[in-house]
Amino acid sequence: MVAPRANWKGYLKIGELSCPVALYTAASTSDRVSFHIINRKTGHRVSRQMLDSDTGKPVENDDIVKGYEVASGEYVFLDPDEVKAAVPESDKTLELEAFIPCDGIDTIFLDRPYYLAPADKPAQETFELIRKGLQEKGVAALAHTVLFRRYRTLLIRPSDEGMVASTLNYDYEVRPAREIFSDIKSFKIEGEMLDLARHIIDTKKGKFDPEKFDDRYEAALAELIKAKIEGRKLKKKPKPEPKKVSSLMDALRQSAGPSSTGKKTSKKKTAAKKTVSRKTASPQRKAG
Repeated sequence: MVAPRANWKGYLKIGELSCPVALYTAASTSDRVSFHIINRKTGHRVSRQMLDSDTGKPVENDDIVKGYEVASGEYVFLDPDEVKAAVPESDKTLELEAFIPCDGIDTIFLDRPYYLAPADKPAQETFELIRKGLQEKGVAALAHTVLFRRYRTLLIRPSDEGMVASTLNYDYEVRPAREIFSDIKSFKIEGEMLDLARHIIDTKKGKFDPEKFDDRYEAALAELIKAKIEGRKLKKKPKPEPKKVSSLMDALRQSAGPSSTGKKTSKKKTAAKKTVSRKTASPQRKAG
């Protein structure tokens, strides 16, 4: 088995305590079905070329430069060396600057997850001390470093085996929620409607198990490719017919199932039985 390759190596630091660490990709798309672009007539792969938008002629790599548009058709050119010089120097240090509750950050700010692990055996004790400290206090740490030529903020959380470091989106990168939700009207939801919604949620409670979530798109592509190789056609799957509902309440009742209506009936029957038993019991008490 090939040992995983670290994306970044540096030092994890808290106060005067530090140890060498490494970041490893935690989520990858490399196992997804991938395609090549093919010329249908020749069966050969097609390569992309950089073309001048006006002349249509190919542009050599040495003539390609980054440009920032300052006006229509006017650009400021930025050479790679200039960009590199402008980026903060990486000191290869993840210094834990602040500690927050593990659930103290809106998940919308989470960007990409990485596994954070000790870079060598001598670092394991210090690493475990920091991990255990975060775990015991139930907190995560905020740190900064230059990662892949960008100055990034990372959220470092303890896990059962090591630590997870997630890069965070900056505030200017996250669209304000009011841009999307400002036009939503306010509705008064109460009574049976709310009771049914609660009932549906209660009956579908569970725990997150990633193994139970199938990537149906990938599975469908894999089956299609297999059928093509074997020279057979896939059967078209029938589209599910949408259920017709006349109102939101009707939809809730259908979603909740017969058990939701049965509860109210059983309560009424129980109440009726209690009333009868009290009526029959009271003369007996008087007779005594």
